[in-house]
Amino acid sequence: MHHIRNILRLSFEAHLSNRAIASSIGVSHSTVKDILERFQFSGLSWPLPDSLDAQALEAALYVKPIGRPSDKPEPDYLYVHKELRRKGVTLQLLWAEYREQYPKGYQYSQFCVRYRQWAKTTDRSLRQTHIAGEKCFVDYAGLTLEIVDPETGEIKPGHLFVAVLGASNFTFAEVHPAQDLASFVGGHVRAFAFFGGVPALLVPDNLKAAVTEANRYESLLNQTYQEMANHYGAAILPTRPRKPKDKAKVEVAVQIAERWILAVLRNRTFFSIAEANTAVHELLERLNDHPFQKLEGTRRSLFAITDQRALKALPKEPYEFALWHRARVYTDCHIEYKRSFYSVPHRLVRQEVDVRITERIVTVFHKHVEVARHSRSRVPGERKTTIEHLPKAHQKHLEWTPDRLIAWGRSLGPNTGMLVERILDAKPHPEMGYRSCLGLLSLSKRYPTDRLEAAVERALNLHAPTYRSVRSILDKGLDRIPLTIEAEEVTPLQHANIRGSQYYARHVVH
Repeated sequence: MHHIRNILRLSFEAHLSNRAIASSIGVSHSTVKDILERFQFSGLSWPLPDSLDAQALEAALYVKPIGRPSDKPEPDYLYVHKELRRKGVTLQLLWAEYREQYPKGYQYSQFCVRYRQWAKTTDRSLRQTHIAGEKCFVDYAGLTLEIVDPETGEIKPGHLFVAVLGASNFTFAEVHPAQDLASFVGGHVRAFAFFGGVPALLVPDNLKAAVTEANRYESLLNQTYQEMANHYGAAILPTRPRKPKDKAKVEVAVQIAERWILAVLRNRTFFSIAEANTAVHELLERLNDHPFQKLEGTRRSLFAITDQRALKALPKEPYEFALWHRARVYTDCHIEYKRSFYSVPHRLVRQEVDVRITERIVTVFHKHVEVARHSRSRVPGERKTTIEHLPKAHQKHLEWTPDRLIAWGRSLGPNTGMLVERILDAKPHPEMGYRSCLGLLSLSKRYPTDRLEAAVERALNLHAPTYRSVRSILDKGLDRIPLTIEAEEVTPLQHANIRGSQYYARHVVH
């Protein structure tokens, strides 16, 4: 074992990963991991003392098992295992307490070795030491409930969301209509309320609602999910792809939930998600109060002495679900979301921005800085515009309103007022007619009022109520020519292929 000191040096001084150390020295990464774990429990520290040679170092890490001496009392390993789940509690502290009670008890290295040997005899999940308040594992069960639509009779699946705390196995579960982002994030919010606090780490599987791009080293998280975690002050640590050991805790919790909840409800018919959740919550209480098989107490009692004390406090307000959208700013200084338009500062024209959408508010960010905020529109085509976002020339344009335009038209004459009303009424949205009305305003500055009134009257009589018609009439001086519209007598066209009204009169179907 001549490579022990090199492994320790590369780990503590070069800060290399286990795999990098293994590759450098030519051993397996599991060997590196084992040596580092043994060093952790040996009571030694880095740098090693000069007096410690290779043989003594190996002896300190690979203590040979010995029989139980009659004069050395055995520690309460179950108590040690449970206490290690509490935040800040270490084997060093527990050994010190053990030696206070039994001054002639085991040395620290033997204490650690014997505890590890005991831990190997318990369940695999119990051998993982989870610190209180540290981790919450989340996932969906593979099995589903059947939810029957009472109106159509259609059967839809109800998906069981499960969240379990690492130290106590205290479990939360509820039924969702789908494994979508809104359900997934909402499940976290209600789980935190159920726990009465927030864990330090969230450990989801690589489902699409949590991870947009799975990667062994650095997964790309969904922006809404990340924002929710930030709101509660929690970090997200997705499980690594194809690494079942990372999610062993939640897989066991899901399996237990399937047996204690889904299997019990398999023959019941539910007609709504709310009805299903009422039944699930009743069974969840039974699960959390059921005694452990190999540990003392229940999930609830263990939660009370471990996780509950270590969880971070809930924020004053729960997280409000929000979607994120990437948009490009149009040349009119607006972005589009679901056929509604929202203004942003004109300096961002043609640039991409991030848009956060809640039930009530649309917020626009550029390079993580908020640049605009609007109430959310539910009307297709509606424009939410803040005047200060537009160039100064456009700001003057928005100072006009339909009432003001009509009043201005009427001040020039009844015909101009009528034309302004018709222009505005002809558009799906009055704003779309503003340019035409402002065009009339420009004509009033170039031509006398009586000529504009005459031109508008002519355009109305010709059924051409547009700015272009009025401008053409004025440019050509047609407003000075009296307007006479006489009904011309129309002579029916005679042709062999034209049947005439008599033909249809003879072929009326009664």
